[in-house]
Amino acid sequence: MMTENSVTKLFLLTPAAGKRLIAKAFVQIPEIKKALKEHTVVIIAGTTNGYIARELLEHTGIAGDFSAKGFYRGITLPPGYKNEGQKPEFPGDVIIEKGVYVRGKTIFDVADNLDKGDIIVKGANAVDLAKRKAGVLIGHPKGGTIQAALSAVIGKRAVLYIPVGLEKRVCGDIDELAEIMNSPNAEGPRLMPVSGNIVTELDAIEILTGARARLAAAGGICGAEGSCYIAVSGTEEQVSKASEIIESVKYEPMFSIN
Repeated sequence: MMTENSVTKLFLLTPAAGKRLIAKAFVQIPEIKKALKEHTVVIIAGTTNGYIARELLEHTGIAGDFSAKGFYRGITLPPGYKNEGQKPEFPGDVIIEKGVYVRGKTIFDVADNLDKGDIIVKGANAVDLAKRKAGVLIGHPKGGTIQAALSAVIGKRAVLYIPVGLEKRVCGDIDELAEIMNSPNAEGPRLMPVSGNIVTELDAIEILTGARARLAAAGGICGAEGSCYIAVSGTEEQVSKASEIIESVKYEPMFSIN
């Protein structure tokens, strides 16, 4: 509901700009800032998480030569896509232990050692915005990285953050979709419903500015496919700050796998 002193402005965000925006928000989350200094933060490889890893490593002053190139496992590509370059070597997940970047390890190496106060950042393939629930596609016969992450979340009370772009929104119930996709008669990847601290572009704007953001419209062509129109409402100062931040990310180039 609009108040007398509230203003609203509409912004366009491409999926790439949305990834960068979400990453900027992660640097401002108090729980994560504390964990970077005092606990362990695990950023599981993924395209959105590549942006987050870069921001958190730079914030901590330990980015070094980190590159998001090759920082992913399973990815979705268009039909007929031909990768003419050589895939960079997989660097492992990003593990930050009390401000130190531990290279060459994955969630599988550290899950058993995680505990209360530690943070796991894991992307998703689907998000139900209304119910604040995510879904992760599963290709691995033992559940993949999300299974390892949940062992620490459920078993040790590590905290799970789920960054996910609005282009992955679904309108169906994720539990029902999982039941269908995981049935013995289904083919293709399975789906695991996941609850945690979900961070979309809408949440990112609220974290960064205090304004409220709503998904107003979506779509585009010529590289704007998957883009979203975001209605940002708040004080003049909040909306102005949102405008400044979005201006800084709106020309983010499309993700390149090489």
